[in-house]
Amino acid sequence: MDSTIIFKYVLVSVIAYFLGNFATSYIVSMRSAHIDIRKHGSGNAGATNVLRVLGAKAAALTFLGDALKGIIAVLIGRYLVGSNGALLAGLFVVIGHNWPITLGFKGGKGVATTIGSMLAINPLLVLIVFAVGVAVLMITKYVSLASITGMVIFPIAMIAFKQSTEYVAFSLILALIAIFKHRKNIVRLIKGTESKIGNKTKAV
Repeated sequence: MDSTIIFKYVLVSVIAYFLGNFATSYIVSMRSAHIDIRKHGSGNAGATNVLRVLGAKAAALTFLGDALKGIIAVLIGRYLVGSNGALLAGLFVVIGHNWPITLGFKGGKGVATTIGSMLAINPLLVLIVFAVGVAVLMITKYVSLASITGMVIFPIAMIAFKQSTEYVAFSLILALIAIFKHRKNIVRLIKGTESKIGNKTKAV
């Protein structure tokens, strides 16, 4: 492989990772309530925890910010290296969100950032995944179950729509990352102790 291409792949990975480090939940929680969201509620730096601690407006801002960095990363990756660059950027922006060096590797679970990445790669699949997730949420009231279900549907939809091997692999990796990050939620779901949407936690 040409050294210039290798450099561009490395550059895309680094840019995407540090875009992922942009901690929307931390910034929103600090500016709106002067708290570190990682020290409240579940301790997760994501939109769901922000919803429980600070409410819908702060959660919406967090979700949009996290999704936007996924979109930006993929667009940069595509511009620099094409479709493979887009996939690489989509992967590393989620890694950067989940394990940000700027916050001691304590980040979120990557669902909103994954949705943003997907939106820039295949908007139709986002509609399918999002619709399934919303349906599960409406029926069960479990955000975690909706997120997990949506991420599982992601690679299945890629296969159903006969996407390339690279796209299927990309979706499968992100699905596995999401499941790993939700492993404690899965245990609580099995035990019946998982919190449902609407169970608000007060910031202390």
